[in-house]
Amino acid sequence: MNLQQLTTFCTVLSEGSMTAAAEKLFLTQPAVSQQIRNLEEEMGVDLLVRGVRQVKPTLQGQILFDYAKRILHLTQQAQVAIQTMSQEVSGHLRVGTLNSIGLYLVSPIIGMFLKHNSKLQIKLVYGSGEKIISDMRNNLVGSGRDTTLPTSIEMKYYNSKPIIAFTDRYPTFRSSLERKIQELKMEINPVFETDNVGTLKRVIESGLGWGFLPAHAIKKQVRAGRMVQIQVDDLKYMTNVNLYFRKDAKNAELYDTFYKALQQQALGG
Repeated sequence: MNLQQLTTFCTVLSEGSMTAAAEKLFLTQPAVSQQIRNLEEEMGVDLLVRGVRQVKPTLQGQILFDYAKRILHLTQQAQVAIQTMSQEVSGHLRVGTLNSIGLYLVSPIIGMFLKHNSKLQIKLVYGSGEKIISDMRNNLVGSGRDTTLPTSIEMKYYNSKPIIAFTDRYPTFRSSLERKIQELKMEINPVFETDNVGTLKRVIESGLGWGFLPAHAIKKQVRAGRMVQIQVDDLKYMTNVNLYFRKDAKNAELYDTFYKALQQQALGG
């Protein structure tokens, strides 16, 4: 087992097929299939259930997927940590971001930079505007007390439980969700709606229903077991995060290191 195999395995499950994983990894589909077969032979078990349109993990595959994501994340953290300790990472870094992106991506890596670089000065500025870049991901959550909740569902089963709806912001995610609902010709009638994330969390924790919440808002509840995450297999949502810096910037290495830190934080989040 090596990091390349684990990367390929995780990409296959994240993308949903060998073909999509091959495109993302810039490999041929046979090369991806061979890496998965080699991994299965080494482990001595089947890791994937190969469907016509989508592959899914076996029980053993899901266990490996959970460990592999952590292994790859730790590897990326190690690479970034080593880079941030470089004596060349110094100077003034001014970062402007939106509140949600700053909380979810930027803030966690500021401490790492300052800890290892005494010559580095960082100024973090939060902005706001009518067009908020969403940090909502595919985080359908339910009460940790409900032992009947599945680990994953298809979107058509979204209304099989009472729906608790978060009405505040995140227009991009809401549009993606509504398009999928219309595509499946579903009728959705939330039993409770609010624009206050704290209230929504308490309602979901109490077991009155399930709903989508921002990734950064549920980390503590999931770790503590008060909430569980349910993967919606056929609902895909992504948002672009752009990094801009001055073309005439003298300290390009500093910006490059900061960008790599953002990438690993996003992948690990």
